[in-house]
Amino acid sequence: QVQLAESGGGLVQAGGSLRLSCTASGRISSINAMAWYRQAPGKQRELVAAITSGGSTNIADSVKGRFTISRDNAKKMVYLQMNSLKPEDTAVYYCNADVRVSPLSALRNYWGQGTQVTVSS
Repeated sequence: QVQLAESGGGLVQAGGSLRLSCTASGRISSINAMAWYRQAPGKQRELVAAITSGGSTNIADSVKGRFTISRDNAKKMVYLQMNSLKPEDTAVYYCNADVRVSPLSALRNYWGQGTQVTVSS
C-alpha cells in the first residue's frame, strides 16, 4: 500500500507565499514522475507542475515564474514553492506520483487526499 500525504496548505493574502510538501510512504521500490494538481470549486482538476526522477520539470503556463517544483528522492518527497499567490490560485492541491512497489512491478498512479490553499484578495 502506498500513501501520499500533503501538508503546507492554508490561508494567505494575495502576493504571499506558501510551500507545499508531499511525502510518499508504504511499500515503494521506486518513484518515477511526481506532480501537483489543483482543483478549484466548479472546475476540473488541472496539472500545476510535474517533475521526473531526474529532475526535469513541467510547469503550467498559469503559474510559470511564480511556482517551483522540486523533489528529494532519498526522502520520497516533492515540494511546491508558491510565490506571488493570486486569488485565482485558490484550490485544493493534490500530490500525484507514479510508483513501483517492487523492481519488476508495473507503475501505478497514486493520489494524496489534498490540501486546501486559499488566497484572499
